[in-house]
Amino acid sequence: MNILLLKQLSILSAFAGAILGLITIIPYISALSFFVLILFLSAFIIVYMKQNDLIGIINIREGCIFGAVIGFVSFLAFSIVYAPLSMIIGALIPSYTQGFLRYFLTGGFLSAVVMIMLIVFMAGLSALFNGFAGLVTAYIYELVTGIKKGVNENTSIDFEIK
Repeated sequence: MNILLLKQLSILSAFAGAILGLITIIPYISALSFFVLILFLSAFIIVYMKQNDLIGIINIREGCIFGAVIGFVSFLAFSIVYAPLSMIIGALIPSYTQGFLRYFLTGGFLSAVVMIMLIVFMAGLSALFNGFAGLVTAYIYELVTGIKKGVNENTSIDFEIK
């Protein structure tokens, strides 16, 4: 497994998760952006990296691992951006329907612990679904291109330095 590639995936997925955290604040778009975050974000990031030649040939196992990393990191970044913004807007505007997180402010320490546990659980769930989406994306790339990564090609370099 290439550590540099995992760092690139983590940075790109954290950026995408933060952007989706900002978009989810908008009430009419929130459901769509949340489902993209949970279900399909890894497919979009893997396709983006393949189109820009940031990633080489990946097999199905690597697609699943990359998708899980993308899902977990992007949901953590999403939560870091979305939760405080939702609490602030919910405290300022009482009729803001997504400001349910403001109730965690009044509960004390145990409410914060419960919220952190929920965030980690949902990040794991996002990793599961995005891992499957990454697996399907890698499988479709294998079908379309007809190129499979060999068993002994784990030491190959998947990127070019210019």
